[in-house]
Amino acid sequence: MPSIVPEGATRGWIIPIGGAENKENDRHILERFVQCSGGREADIVVIPTASRLHETGPRYQRLFQEMGAARVEVMDFDTRRDCQEPSRLERLERASGIFFTGGNQLRLTTLLGGTPVAKLVRLRNAGGVAVGGTSAGASFLSEHMIAFGDEGSSVISGSVRLAPGLGLTNRFVIDQHFRQRDRLGRLLTALAYNPFAVGIGLDEDTAAFIGPDETVEVAGSGGVTVVDASDVSYSSMDSVTEGEPVCMLGLKLHILVAGATFNMHTRVASPGSLLQPKE
Repeated sequence: MPSIVPEGATRGWIIPIGGAENKENDRHILERFVQCSGGREADIVVIPTASRLHETGPRYQRLFQEMGAARVEVMDFDTRRDCQEPSRLERLERASGIFFTGGNQLRLTTLLGGTPVAKLVRLRNAGGVAVGGTSAGASFLSEHMIAFGDEGSSVISGSVRLAPGLGLTNRFVIDQHFRQRDRLGRLLTALAYNPFAVGIGLDEDTAAFIGPDETVEVAGSGGVTVVDASDVSYSSMDSVTEGEPVCMLGLKLHILVAGATFNMHTRVASPGSLLQPKE
């Protein structure tokens, strides 16, 4: 469950990115993550545990340094024992931003889930620290995580496997590389299991900046598909057998692009800054 925000504090930003974010020409998403982490005073810890590529962590370290962060350190975890080391926990205590890279989200859950590191990241976010993740790192941020599933647009019983994620919030389920890998069906299937949550499907080079007031603002070159299942009037998920299609009635779907917003409390979408006249 999400950690309780301490009295007098404000929850930090939660920033899932759909993967393949622009790292060369228009680095707006990563630059905004640095700003949410303190700008020129940002102290960022990069956690590349989802990836088995040795260059992943150092690459993000260089990028954040180029963007002006005061300090950036890579902290990888190869075993669950690593997650108990006092020096690593002390380093996370000093961070103003924490970033999870892409790779395999199940590697994150099996190595970090239920450890002092996972608990501390939740506490730090509740206390104001920005936490972001790209691709697998994005899926990991919420309490209900899509571990894997079939591609396609159909809702099929048994086509998705869920696992417990980091638990920064229980308000939404995240999927990434959304349009590029045709993942609407698996997001809808996840919501058929749990209609309480809001589904957020992130295209590549697109991010959802979720503020302390739980308003989602979209940034990047693609779109964010928001699926609200709170008013579902009927679902056959409980009566079909595995492999059969599922009937769902009453789903509400929004397609948001850069500047558009979605309020997690009111479940209202808005064009946001798109309404402002262009100069």
